[in-house]
Parts: sequence; C-alpha cells; structure tokens
Amino acid sequence: MEREKVALTTVQGTMLATLYARALDSRTPHPILGDHTADEVVRRVDHDWSKTGTRVPWDAATLALRGRELDRWTTEFLHAHPGEVTVLHLACGLDTRVHRLAPPPSVRWVDVDYPDVIDLRRRLLPEPGGDYRMAGASVTDEGWLEEVPADRPVVVVAEGLTMYLHEEEGRRLIQRICGHFPSGELLFDCFSKRLVRMARRMSWMGMGIVPRAVLESWHWGIDDPRELAGWCDGLEFTDELYVMDVPDLDRLPAAARIGIRVGKRLPGGRDSGRLLRFRF
Repeated sequence: MEREKVALTTVQGTMLATLYARALDSRTPHPILGDHTADEVVRRVDHDWSKTGTRVPWDAATLALRGRELDRWTTEFLHAHPGEVTVLHLACGLDTRVHRLAPPPSVRWVDVDYPDVIDLRRRLLPEPGGDYRMAGASVTDEGWLEEVPADRPVVVVAEGLTMYLHEEEGRRLIQRICGHFPSGELLFDCFSKRLVRMARRMSWMGMGIVPRAVLESWHWGIDDPRELAGWCDGLEFTDELYVMDVPDLDRLPAAARIGIRVGKRLPGGRDSGRLLRFRF
C-alpha cells in the first residue's frame, strides 16, 4: 500500500497528533472512542508519529473522552430531530466523526476546514456516503456559510477550535451561524482565560501534544459562558461539562488521575477546560 506524505503548518499539524491519539485509543483492549477509521488513516500516512508528542496512553485517553462527549451531544441532537437536519463540523481536521456517528440520509453533514486540510481529507479518508459535503475555507471567512443551505435546524460541532480564535472572531462566527439557520445547537470545547494566559507565557516549554508555536496561537479563553448567550437574540446557554469531570476518568493512567485531582484543588483548575452547549 502506497503511503501518503503530508505537509502542514505547525498549527494544522496538531490534527495529526489528535488523529494519532484516537488511533492509539482504538488499539487498546477496551477503547473509549473506538475510532478504527482513525487507525486506518494513521497506517496510510507517511509520518514520524513519534514527533507528535503524544504521551501514550495519557493523550489517547483524554482526547478520546473529549471526543466521545461531543459525539454524545451530537447524537442527542440527531435523536431529538429525527427529520432533516444539518451537522456543521467546524475545523474538522482529520476527525472521523461523520464515520463514527454514521448519520442517516436525512442528515446533511458539512465538514469545514482550510482548503489544504480538505484536500488531505479527500486523499486519506473514505467517502462516508449520504448527504455529505466539504467546504474548504477558514471558519472565520465570511463567504462559505452562504453556500450552506439554511433550510433545516443545525447542530454545530467545533472541537479544539475556540482557543485559536480571537474573541471578536468567535463572536462574529456565532452571530453569523445564529443569523443563518432557523434553529439549532452549538457544541464546543473551550479553555479558561487563565489557562490561555498561562499557556502563552509558558509556550517555550510546550505542553504534551501542543508545541510551542501552537500555544502562541491561543487567544480566546472563556470564563462565563452566559456572556456568549448575550451575543445573539434567542441564544441560550444550556449545558456544560468540566473536562475534569467527564465520565470514565478512572480509565486514565494513574499519573493522569493524580494530575486531575491536584488540578481540581488549584485556583481555577477545575474551570480550566469545559465543553459547552448552547441552543438558539
């Protein structure tokens, strides 16, 4: 089998680390996410995976838990809306969420990322079938959303995106989405302002799978999700899940469990990472 070479910017390259972490999770005896498509893609890519910085099995488990919870919220939306809906997957990278969830034909699924990332998806990932399409653009560009039909409720999923945006970019993106679709939900993860500031100050160290150049690209931290609800008429903050409280943390390695227990006791530690859900 011929293997694919990839060339990405440092920030975009983090998606390879995330992909590899999910592949590693799928190889464990009792996987959390069970993303076997990710493992198939990893085996097709000509890349030195040791350079991703992924700490086995710490990163594999933590990223799988985060992905699983966003999958769960997405599935809840699809079950609550059994008719025609749209899934808008922002900054999709090489995430195989559409393959994991295998939505029915009534679901229009749109994966959005930079053009070179979308090109890589076309080369590496199997066609999921159904009403599936991709949009090659930065999520902050103004034009791509107009190409997405606005005739259905939408669930917007953005994993590992918000910290790379400036707050005004995040505000504008949310306003555009709420103004475009008739109704829907927004699902995304975020970091606290304190963590973003700390990461930028300590960027020279790197942080696990997150290299220095990536930490320097973090800008937006969120402390009070209710402030975002004021950005759009009808936008409502409905749910949150602290990353340190996700189910099955007992499946993390002992060192990770100890780190989480210590982190919860530090000022602002428990608030450092969250998954958020909004409805409009």
